[in-house]
Amino acid sequence: METKANYVLIGAFTIAASMLLLLFGLWAAKYSSDRSWQQYLVVFNEPVTGLSVGSGVQYNGIAIGTVEELSLAPQDPRRVIARVKLQADAPVKIDTRAKISMSGLTGSTFIQLTGGTPEAPRLTARDDRELPVIQTEASALQNIADTANRLVARLDEVLSEENVQRIADTLENVANMTGAIADQREDLSALIVNARTVSDQLKVTVDTTNRAITGVDRELVQKLPGLIASLEGTLAKMDSAAGGADRILSENRTAINSFANDGLGQLGPTLAELRGLIRDLRRISDRLDANPTRYLLGRDAPKEFTPE
Repeated sequence: METKANYVLIGAFTIAASMLLLLFGLWAAKYSSDRSWQQYLVVFNEPVTGLSVGSGVQYNGIAIGTVEELSLAPQDPRRVIARVKLQADAPVKIDTRAKISMSGLTGSTFIQLTGGTPEAPRLTARDDRELPVIQTEASALQNIADTANRLVARLDEVLSEENVQRIADTLENVANMTGAIADQREDLSALIVNARTVSDQLKVTVDTTNRAITGVDRELVQKLPGLIASLEGTLAKMDSAAGGADRILSENRTAINSFANDGLGQLGPTLAELRGLIRDLRRISDRLDANPTRYLLGRDAPKEFTPE
């Protein structure tokens, strides 16, 4: 009995030890797996059509993880939160951006990570209880959709009832103008013929003017040397006259200075005396005109005898 009891204890101990080793191996594998992967959150502000749990995550075209969960933001259902699992050594930086991409026109949808400058720090969570959040940017499909929406809105504005009526009125006016032009075909033909005649006459006038200008230019070029020689002679004479005047001024500078200092000073009294002389002569002239006999003989003129 004791031998059988020992076998039972040994078997139970062996089974327990095996279970503990298995649990330890599972824990070690999970711990190693957790250390090899890092979880992030990606918040999209656009529909993620085609993206599902298990979709791939690429960094510049290289697969580095998968999508583990997709959900709507509790505070804003227009936003989609994707929880992704990436390789722990993936260079996710604070300036790394995520967007929705497709492998070809009909391929699968995945998350594409781009950016991440070398000097930028790694992206980490602000709180240990939270996951790091990768910022997103609009995908090419979203840009195309936004552009298409803007084009449709503008087409709606352009093709409004008012603009359609204006286009119809414009076409009607063009048709009326075309009909009026068709009715005036003979006048237009005459106008074209007249324009051609005027053009020919203008061409003849231009040719005549060009020949006249060419003749004038040729004559001017022929006379130009003589004009230049005459001008040079005139300038030489003016230079000689200026030199002679300069010499005369230099030779008579003393006399000119003396006249300016003394002669101009005596000019004032001389003019005063000349003014007095003119005044005396005017008085004498007035007396001669009034009574020349008394002024010359010193008595009155004899009276004429008048018989009684």
